[in-house]
Amino acid sequence: MAKEKAYKLLAIQEGISNTKAKELIDKGVVTVEGKKLLVARGELSEYALFKIKDVANAKIIFENDEILVVDKPAYMVASEVEKKFPQAVLLNRLDKETSGVMMLAKTEEFRLKAINEFKQHKVYKEYVAVVEGKLVEDITIDMPIHTIKGKTAKSKIDEKFGKPAITHISPYMVEGSKSKIKVVIENGRTHQIRVHLQYAGYPIIGDLQYGRHSNQVQRVMLHSKITRILGYEFQAKEPKEFYHFGF
Repeated sequence: MAKEKAYKLLAIQEGISNTKAKELIDKGVVTVEGKKLLVARGELSEYALFKIKDVANAKIIFENDEILVVDKPAYMVASEVEKKFPQAVLLNRLDKETSGVMMLAKTEEFRLKAINEFKQHKVYKEYVAVVEGKLVEDITIDMPIHTIKGKTAKSKIDEKFGKPAITHISPYMVEGSKSKIKVVIENGRTHQIRVHLQYAGYPIIGDLQYGRHSNQVQRVMLHSKITRILGYEFQAKEPKEFYHFGF
């Protein structure tokens, strides 16, 4: 059976350029037989059938003269959000597959004030996640995180070289061997929640980097639900994927 690189097969099937095919695979929106395609240059059967997930638009939650707040969908990267709203500058970032509250400053004065709030850990950031395991009591994880930057970032617990990171987790519901939890972070290290939950024995469902594959969803089940900053409070409703597990 003949084989060819995945991105070339996708380009042929969809009638798009090789470059566009690579972008779609790298973005994480392409599946083959129900499984997310991770390597654009991996070889597949010439008869492989691809499915491309539609990515929702970022929805404006709030806007005034100094701040613009959106509900970022999964699979949209932070730079894409910024391009959609050129009148503003990003204040916070979310991982590609993490959805929820993202803020952009519309004035330099507000941007500087917001940066100072982040530096002083005065910004309240609450997430919701669906994880493996039965979480029945509150837990605080205080473990430093070290991040290695590259084409893709990789973080890990590292008591020698890591930077301080504190994550508070509380149970919402338990269904079978899975839990829906509330997560509040005091820092904002790269992949902090994902790394801390893996360390605590509660990997996030759908997290292929720090957790495990799920047949029910094709994304990391992590959502930025509530953010409070400088007297504002913003909320983003949980996406429909969060109701696939009986919660």
